[in-house]
Amino acid sequence: MKIGVSLPVREMDNDLGAIRAFAQLAEELGFTHLRVPDQVLRPGSGALHEPLTLMSYIAAITQSIELVPSVIVLPLRQTALVAKQAAELDILSSGRLRLGIGVGGSEQEYQFMNQSFSTRGARCNEQIALLRLLWTETSVTFSGRWDQIDGAGLNPMPVQRPIPIWIGAKSDPSDSVIKRIGVLADGWFVLCSPEDFPQLNGKIQAAAEGAGRDPAAIGTEAGVAVVGPREGEWRERVAGWHKIGLSHLCLRTLGGDLRPYQHLDKLKEICDQIPQTVGE
Repeated sequence: MKIGVSLPVREMDNDLGAIRAFAQLAEELGFTHLRVPDQVLRPGSGALHEPLTLMSYIAAITQSIELVPSVIVLPLRQTALVAKQAAELDILSSGRLRLGIGVGGSEQEYQFMNQSFSTRGARCNEQIALLRLLWTETSVTFSGRWDQIDGAGLNPMPVQRPIPIWIGAKSDPSDSVIKRIGVLADGWFVLCSPEDFPQLNGKIQAAAEGAGRDPAAIGTEAGVAVVGPREGEWRERVAGWHKIGLSHLCLRTLGGDLRPYQHLDKLKEICDQIPQTVGE
């Protein structure tokens, strides 16, 4: 199980020194990936940097840690532009991008961005198909409901062809989201409980098999908070997810009202305890 961390941007605000130090420390300590959340425009959202831009900055100050925007609300954005931005980030990071995408749940945010909330799922399906074409073919001709391209392509192309796409979902995703993950995703972000995971994962695997895919090729990643109300449970929760057999896990230092550099202290503290927690 690969263990990464979430960059606590909400509590670091504009402290670029702390953001840089956290990202570099996470890499130094051996965490495999770094996640950054996304919101474009919502009332009262708090401090939240644009993830692709921030990840480009982090790409320049790190060497090996995987970069995971999670999740980009894809239907809010122009597909070709996302493809171009993601390809650029993949180049700048030497192939370290894993792109998390989702459809979001804020109808108001869709209104602000002048996009349709009711068709976001169908549009997301189309966008995923087009993204992969743009990342793998130098000349693309595509005629969809929302996007039309005639003999054009990205230049330069990304390092990874295609860039991995992971899908975010609610704890109780709809059938359409379950199908989207099973048919289209390289992996998914798990928000359900360990008790509900087997049944939900079984539905996703069935959708994958129905599409002629190998279910074992679809990655899984849950999150565990190491601060806040459930701080005392984090070791047990990590061990539980490890036993279930997830491919990835993300630890979060957000939510304990830590000051920016206290997040680094917490990162060092938990790193020393992870081997004993997972029995390695």
